[in-house]
Amino acid sequence: MLARTLSSAVIGIDAHVIEVEVDIASGLPAFTIVGLPEAAVKESKERVKSAIVNAGYRFPADRITVNLAPAHIKKDGTGFDLPIAMGILAATDLLPRNALSRYLMMGELSLDGRIKPVNGILPMAVAARDMGYRGIVVPPENGTEAAAVEGIRVLPAPALPDVVAYFRGTGMLMPQPYLGGAAVSTPADQGICFSEVRGQEYAKRAMEVAAAGGHNLFMTGPPGSGKSMLARRLSTILPPMDFHEAMETTKVYSVCGMLPPGVSLLTARPFRAPHHTISDAGLIGGGHNPRPGEVSLAHNGVLFLDELPEFKRPVLEAMRQPLEDREVTISRAMTTITYPASVMLIGASNPCICGYYGDPRNTCRCTAAQIRRYQSRLSGPLMDRFDIQIAVPAVDTKDLMQIGDGELSSAIRDRVVDARERQAHRFAGTDVRCNARMDARHITHFCPLDDAGSSLLTSAIERLGLSARAYNRILKIARTLADLAGTESITAAHVAEAVQYRDRDRSDTPF
Repeated sequence: MLARTLSSAVIGIDAHVIEVEVDIASGLPAFTIVGLPEAAVKESKERVKSAIVNAGYRFPADRITVNLAPAHIKKDGTGFDLPIAMGILAATDLLPRNALSRYLMMGELSLDGRIKPVNGILPMAVAARDMGYRGIVVPPENGTEAAAVEGIRVLPAPALPDVVAYFRGTGMLMPQPYLGGAAVSTPADQGICFSEVRGQEYAKRAMEVAAAGGHNLFMTGPPGSGKSMLARRLSTILPPMDFHEAMETTKVYSVCGMLPPGVSLLTARPFRAPHHTISDAGLIGGGHNPRPGEVSLAHNGVLFLDELPEFKRPVLEAMRQPLEDREVTISRAMTTITYPASVMLIGASNPCICGYYGDPRNTCRCTAAQIRRYQSRLSGPLMDRFDIQIAVPAVDTKDLMQIGDGELSSAIRDRVVDARERQAHRFAGTDVRCNARMDARHITHFCPLDDAGSSLLTSAIERLGLSARAYNRILKIARTLADLAGTESITAAHVAEAVQYRDRDRSDTPF
């Protein structure tokens, strides 16, 4: 007696359809699962047997072989419980076998037959839709998540008997209505606003420019100058995610099991701020069973690394490849997994160990050797990934005591959205989505300078000690400033302001 059901395995953030073949043959009672199952899948034998018996069905006292095909894909997690149980019941002729071939199903079984939630349902729903299946059967807690996918019938099932009754034609499973359309209509209110930041107009302007062009930004300044406060409000001025971005970001959180209950799609851009003691696997991703790291959890959002020199050197150097390629590739003996990692990186640092080097109000207690050693923790290739590098001085007392709020995040976001729309029109038909991602060819084509701008940039490089690698960064920033101003031409004023956002390249700043 042979039966077949369908499920899926998640590799990276994409699901692959898995055929669950169940064969029941005469012989001594045995239950074997083959097809590269991990420990959690092997343990499903006991859960499946107890769930079938406690749900009121007969468990066959024969030789049961379950094959998870294709066999070269590693099967992990508890989501194969439901398709294995349905395959066993179909092999005993309790269910019509042809009906099961049109549905994907996934869910963990409790010992009494209840279906419990699992990770990775959103990629599974996308795979089922793309493969042309009629629908998917999921745990009730995962129904909202699966309903973010249009064009697939989502059937939340509370328990094993409900699924059996549905496929026997004696019961109903109410389909979950499609919920994805309204998920990305407006930016989410995150409870914080740029109007709460006192003073720091130069830093706030740099934040606006970074948001408008997708530029990475590095801040240095004494303790209490507001670096963390500024960074945490950056996501409030970023443009809202479109449906494609929301789907990609939600997939990452789905495979990690971090999607909040009852949420269909993540609409707010993620903000991640890991502690400086994090490991390279925690930041980049990896582990025995690879999972996304913080850089992937911040996909399409902001990754904030506070106290950047305190991070381990190998951890920081491992960031260079994901920042360049905007994806993380994890290679293992059996497989290679790729996670998305398109982030805006915000770094913050004190200028020295005590934090007061170059501060006119406080005396620095560090020696020259300690300052050099502290600043050398950040390598040149890593710092080259930051388009904007600014100093954030301590806030003046008069700014702290000023009456009235500053400019709202919503007003800044409107200007950012307008600038991003200009970039979307400019880069239509390419894989570039914002100015920060331009390569040398795009810079040559889209960032021409007039005589005044070219003369000013040449003078800045020669007089201010700017490095050669700062040249393209300045042009990208100038392009963004022109977009914020609503003009296609880059003027000398845009170049002059762009030069001011490369403080670290100047010889007269306390870095």
